[in-house]
Amino acid sequence: MTDTPQIPFARPWITDEDRQAVLEVLNGHILTHGPQCKSFEQEFAAFLGGGHCVSVSSCMAALHLSYLHFGIGPGDEVIVPAQTHAATAHAVEWVGATPVFVDCDSRTGNLTASAIESALTSKTKAISVVHFAGIPCDMPPIVDLAQRYNLRIIEDCAIALGASHQGRHVGLFGDAGCFSFYPVKHMTTGEGGMFVSRHEDVSQAVARLRAFGVDRTHTERTVPGMYDVPSLGLNYRMSEIQAALGRSQLRRMSAVLAHRTALFDRYRKLVGELPNVRLIDTDAAECRSSYYCASVVFEGEYAHKRNEAVERLNTAGIGTSIYYPQPVPRMTYYRNKYGFVPANYSRAEHISDHSVALPLGMHVAGGDVDRIVATLERSVTESAGRKGLTR
Repeated sequence: MTDTPQIPFARPWITDEDRQAVLEVLNGHILTHGPQCKSFEQEFAAFLGGGHCVSVSSCMAALHLSYLHFGIGPGDEVIVPAQTHAATAHAVEWVGATPVFVDCDSRTGNLTASAIESALTSKTKAISVVHFAGIPCDMPPIVDLAQRYNLRIIEDCAIALGASHQGRHVGLFGDAGCFSFYPVKHMTTGEGGMFVSRHEDVSQAVARLRAFGVDRTHTERTVPGMYDVPSLGLNYRMSEIQAALGRSQLRRMSAVLAHRTALFDRYRKLVGELPNVRLIDTDAAECRSSYYCASVVFEGEYAHKRNEAVERLNTAGIGTSIYYPQPVPRMTYYRNKYGFVPANYSRAEHISDHSVALPLGMHVAGGDVDRIVATLERSVTESAGRKGLTR
């Protein structure tokens, strides 16, 4: 055993206030269909600075509901980033539409308007925009493109809470924004997500769709238990327990974002001093990242040292992850169904195959970043047979 402190890649930040919020719900008699979800939706919209919110069981649920609501299905194509979580593409598959994968920008990992436009066909009905690692896409040209071709924009903001472009929070540019509250995200509800739209009628329709297609909520029924079902629906609801935890967590988001920003600034400085190691980042002044993680890409003579670096970091008690382990079109399901041409996704492949994500969260201190980067430096320089930098 080692006495060296462990730094996990990510860890949920649960406080006594969070526990009390959950306990208050458990001490009551309403566990679903109650006021916590409604309040959470209103408070989340206030945090975003606009929009109409619908609490759901996951970000995947929000994505699925988006395509269902907008009538996208068999025969339709949706532009999907090659560099993303599989859920982004799964939501398209589950409605019977076809994901058309597009390579990313090597600097930010994001889609660009020009890359999207080159992949459009007469069957394209929507663009799935993912704000990779919490870095906002350059949205104005994507919005202009969507308007010119009459396309829907579904924003996957799973790890982008707190990110904005030109002062507008991500999720409020397109037709729908989808957020995740998985345990290692900026805030958690255990599992859970949020659907957001700038249009109240869209959110109202999605709220019905996520709850069996029922036409009246419990508070709207003049006779208890009496309702109608005018359309198909699903059960993608969030519980009162989850919402209570989310409300408590949301109150600390300003502190969370400030801490993450400070840590990333430290990573930016230290990683910038290393040869052949690049931090995925943006230098666009109008972008504010959510700083979900510090993802570094190994270049040049270090390009094939990623796995060795991961092993050494983990041995030193430093947790890591990869965003993402493969471009989605290279994953077995999608490769078997649609084929895979490596040359079409060279930038996404380079990020997936040569990067490692380093810890960034409330459990990480500034001094931890120094230790993490020093260990990273040793791992790549020693494996390459070189001496490390002098600090």
